Amino acid sequence: MTYKPMMSETGKAKRIAHQNACYEEHLKQKKTIIRFRGRKLVISKNVLIPATWKWNVLAQAVLKEVKENDRVLDMGTGSGIQAILAASKTNDVIAVDINPFAVKCAKMNVKLNKLSSKIKVMKSNLFDKIKGKFDLIIFDPPFRWTKPRDEWEMSCADEEYKTLRKFFRKVKRYLDKEGRILMHFGTSGDIAYFKYLVRKNGFKCKTIIKSEKNKRGWTYFAYRLTI
Repeated sequence: MTYKPMMSETGKAKRIAHQNACYEEHLKQKKTIIRFRGRKLVISKNVLIPATWKWNVLAQAVLKEVKENDRVLDMGTGSGIQAILAASKTNDVIAVDINPFAVKCAKMNVKLNKLSSKIKVMKSNLFDKIKGKFDLIIFDPPFRWTKPRDEWEMSCADEEYKTLRKFFRKVKRYLDKEGRILMHFGTSGDIAYFKYLVRKNGFKCKTIIKSEKNKRGWTYFAYRLTI
């Protein structure tokens, strides 16, 4: 299956311009220390800085959705923030990322927040290193369909949505019987195509949290997917 954008040419151009602007901002990024809901995070140059609480609808959903004794997989963990939040509710969290800089960053932040006994951080391309089933899988996929120019851009660019399509093809085998998926997506990506993949792969989808429109006109959503 080849990806075909489900939007106008104007819509495509607007999103590509947005991606290029994000990348230009990234080139100025240096090692950063932030506070997020009382947690200290060190973000390295090649790792995406988490959105603030107001716009981080996935983080809001994680705190709302994770249950005691859930086995949780945080896919594409980045700085490790979602895994760290999940570990405030449960003791069994695995966090993975394909970006080696993100893996190093997440490990540092897990240790910094004294959660090494609850969170295991690994390098993995999606499910390649994953074993067993999970009650909850968290995934914040790249929103744009362009080819990433470096490790940092892998957090927001996924050429022809190959990673997103592969995720949907494989995820069911890693979900427990009553398992749930928390996913983040926004109108700065091809959200119509995202919803098409959800339907095509047989998932029910419920919006958990919806952001306001930001200054660029984008809206972000946290979804709960179930079989």
